Amino acid sequence: MVNFQYKDFYGIKDLEEIVRILRAPGGCPWDAEQTHQSIRRNFLEETYEAVEAIDEGDAAHLKEELGDVLLQVALHAEMERETGAFDLDGVADGICKKLIFRHPHVFGDVSVSGTGEVLSNWEVLKRQEKGQATHTDALEAVAHALPALWRAEKVQKKAKKAGFDWPDVSGALDKLSEELEELKAAVSQGSNVEEELGDLLFSAVNVSRFVSCDPDAALHRASDKFIARFRQVEQGAAQRGRALEEMTLAEMDELWEAAKNT
Repeated sequence: MVNFQYKDFYGIKDLEEIVRILRAPGGCPWDAEQTHQSIRRNFLEETYEAVEAIDEGDAAHLKEELGDVLLQVALHAEMERETGAFDLDGVADGICKKLIFRHPHVFGDVSVSGTGEVLSNWEVLKRQEKGQATHTDALEAVAHALPALWRAEKVQKKAKKAGFDWPDVSGALDKLSEELEELKAAVSQGSNVEEELGDLLFSAVNVSRFVSCDPDAALHRASDKFIARFRQVEQGAAQRGRALEEMTLAEMDELWEAAKNT
């Protein structure tokens, strides 16, 4: 039995202590074995589950999922405390100093006219803070671990700040058409398909940016729409006394078109 004080209500310092106990000798063997890399995916999964709770608008669920995300932060901080690099207080200290530095209009004597100027100053301060001397440095600093659609969008937005962008959506649409033709050629030739597909997707993200549409959200909705229509196709087949595997593609296409028109 570990030496631990049970409470009716626990705070951040209690979480930090619980994580230390779990990873210490006599604690939990599984927790003690974990490394940054071994729980990397857990961090991503817990974050996505918190995002789903936000989408649901369920406060109780969000509270639970934010707790799971906070546990991941505490675990990673504890691993570094064990090496002497930093601890959870060090993490809090770092973000507090960053927020103070990037909000001179709140904690300093800088005046701003509105949100637009706040965001503009934020980018300047961020580049200064991170030692990004060129626009390319800013592009390269976009996290590689981001979902690819989001990373492409952020890279494009940073390129736009340097003036490297079309004046309107027509240029992006023309580029999308051009990349589609290049992908068709690559497929027919059996070479450079991945590269050309990447270019097409990158161009599609450019279009989404011009029309103020989140490309990741758009693709999620497209997936949901596909699933809903596929369900109708399967139900239509069942009404005919058939399984999908028994139908021809032409028959399934007929049901698909019917699903599209409902």
